[in-house]
Amino acid sequence: MLSNVSIEIKAGELTGLIGPNSAGKSTLLDVLMKFLEAKGHVLLKGKPISNWSASAMAKTVAYMPQQHLAHWPISVYDYIALGRIPHTQLGQALKSEDEAKIEQAIDRADVRYLYARPVTELSGGELCRVSLARVLAVDAEVLLVDEPIAGLDPGHQLAVMQLLKQEADSGKTVVVVIHDLMLASRFCDSLWLMNQGKMVCSGPPDKVLTQQNLSDIYKVTVKVIESSPVEVVVPWSLTEASAQTRINTQIETNTQNSLTNFDDPTAENGETDVS
Repeated sequence: MLSNVSIEIKAGELTGLIGPNSAGKSTLLDVLMKFLEAKGHVLLKGKPISNWSASAMAKTVAYMPQQHLAHWPISVYDYIALGRIPHTQLGQALKSEDEAKIEQAIDRADVRYLYARPVTELSGGELCRVSLARVLAVDAEVLLVDEPIAGLDPGHQLAVMQLLKQEADSGKTVVVVIHDLMLASRFCDSLWLMNQGKMVCSGPPDKVLTQQNLSDIYKVTVKVIESSPVEVVVPWSLTEASAQTRINTQIETNTQNSLTNFDDPTAENGETDVS
């Protein structure tokens, strides 16, 4: 649940949405996409999103969800081509402009070698990049992407963040949910830090990723690497309070498990078969 969240998304910037698990980051994107209703006001280009038609919204805002599902064995090309649906009439064949956008998205996401493969046969990381290509094919003014680098190897993580930065530098509005604070500090122009459904603070990475903020919200200490033109923040260790809390939680869990095994006649040698 979100509470008292007030934000402004600027065009031409890569905005990172950060915070612990269950902080409300994906929920905020759902509100921005009209998947969830908000009691407050959500404006897109100065106009309430409630006044936007589904077709106009689909052309203007491209969304990449956290989970990438592929239920039908269509080809990677056809999957990416779905990004052009907002620009075509029902039953209408793709125009040369649509095909050009698709080809461009395939190259920019570096998935041409997957071109003809069924999406149901892709690895998680491959499907993630193909999903990003589908979002790029929309050629929307606003991109909302939820954890696009989760599960990717370091090389592809960098490639995706560079691609999103290029989209922002071209004048588009780009919001990315991201857990990697090092990449967030390196690539994002601004950050929103959320916790428990509230916006804690927002601003340039060096103003948001402070030792105090990260200690309070993430319960971690950080090291700062000086790297022109930005400072890169690296989570380094748990704070003493966080480490002690985790130890106490583990002790309580182990104690509870021991009691459960003692009382449960089906438990043998401390093991329980769950199938």
